[in-house]
Amino acid sequence: MDSYDLLVIGAGPGGYVAAIRASQLGMKVAVAERSELGGVCLNWGCIPTKALLKSASAYHYATCGDTFGFSAENVVPDLGRMVTRSREVSAQMSRGIEFLFKKNNVTVLQGQASINEDKTVRIDGEGPAFNVAAKNIIVATGSRPNSLPFAPIDGERIISYRQALIPDKQPKSLAVIGSGAIGSELAFFYSAIGTEVTLVEYLDRIVPLEDDEVSAQLSRSFRKAGIKVMVSAQVKSVDVTGELCKLAVETKKGTETVEAETVLSAVGVVPNTEYLGLEKLGVDMNRGKVIVDKWYKSSVDGIYAIGDIIPTQALAHVASAEGICCVGKIAGLDIEPVDYDNIPGCTYTSPEIASVGLSERKAAELGIEVKIGKFPYTASGKATAAGARDGFVKLVADAGTDVILGAHIIGENASEMIGGLVAARKLKVKASDLARTVFPHPTMSEAIMEAAEAIHNETIHI
Repeated sequence: MDSYDLLVIGAGPGGYVAAIRASQLGMKVAVAERSELGGVCLNWGCIPTKALLKSASAYHYATCGDTFGFSAENVVPDLGRMVTRSREVSAQMSRGIEFLFKKNNVTVLQGQASINEDKTVRIDGEGPAFNVAAKNIIVATGSRPNSLPFAPIDGERIISYRQALIPDKQPKSLAVIGSGAIGSELAFFYSAIGTEVTLVEYLDRIVPLEDDEVSAQLSRSFRKAGIKVMVSAQVKSVDVTGELCKLAVETKKGTETVEAETVLSAVGVVPNTEYLGLEKLGVDMNRGKVIVDKWYKSSVDGIYAIGDIIPTQALAHVASAEGICCVGKIAGLDIEPVDYDNIPGCTYTSPEIASVGLSERKAAELGIEVKIGKFPYTASGKATAAGARDGFVKLVADAGTDVILGAHIIGENASEMIGGLVAARKLKVKASDLARTVFPHPTMSEAIMEAAEAIHNETIHI
């Protein structure tokens, strides 16, 4: 029986990063993966959606040629070619992980892993099943789409993000249930290529985890783009027996019927833990998620868990950070735990959304007195030149110390701009420091400086 210092179950953004880091620290490492290297993020989430959204953006520019001084004829979206490109991008990145595993001497065990009662691991692949031993095991098996009890995903009429990424054809109409990152991004993509889209959100605003003003701006932008947005709207049933799916949606005005060719269920994810044998080993669980300490150690010695299967933010970069932290602790390094108060989130709609730290609403709930600085994209020369004037930068600073507590951006390039503000929060930078930092002009990022100046009523630029 082969034996390893560390066996990682799952090769997603948490698992593959943990495995590579462990090998770099001198451990003998193997990764068990039942599907593609890179997990959901690389193959069915983060990467292919961004490829599709780039195609939608290119199509948008081609159809708006007159605005930018050129003409284009017979511009039509080819969803099949867009999907093919997105799959090629994912495959290329997956091969990159395979290369990194070989470079770092990480062994790949292809197949379904489950943990035996003696803490050896059984691998069921295409060939005969076999067991391996490991001093430590990191479970990083990720999650899968959730399904509403009255609207089970069938892969045809009611689909998840997986089917939405590889459709047989473009639906003429699409109803999206849930306006988180997945629902909003796919609603935008399909609308951008000509599908009639209705976005239904149970709470009182779309992208409900974002700052209130950000939610309001995205709602305006979506409606301007032709997306029907329904908030404070609860889907009570979905009838798929007719030519069109019929959703009974309860709103403040009463029950409304929404008809669509296809329904996309984007109501969250559930952890992939039920097949691993964790309960038999006595691992503490809560609703399918593994309970861990700040170093990701479970209640059973030698077994750790990271990513979507623990009660932290279900984000790829969070899983990677957890993997690096977990492996560092196993190796005996002096490390800091992951700071979950300083995790950025991004939604790749148009306009993009990026945020970190406290929103204005959350600060009020915590009883923290704050100062707000805001700068609109309409006043940005770069945004105006780019034809992307929807959006703003909003900073939340402590009223007493002037330290930046939160940053919220909606607009083009938002996801590329948030990283500096994550570092600023980590370093406890003050708004006055940002206001006196020289940003390049013209850029969209200088709106950060402008928002910092606005906190002190010092805005002097255009």
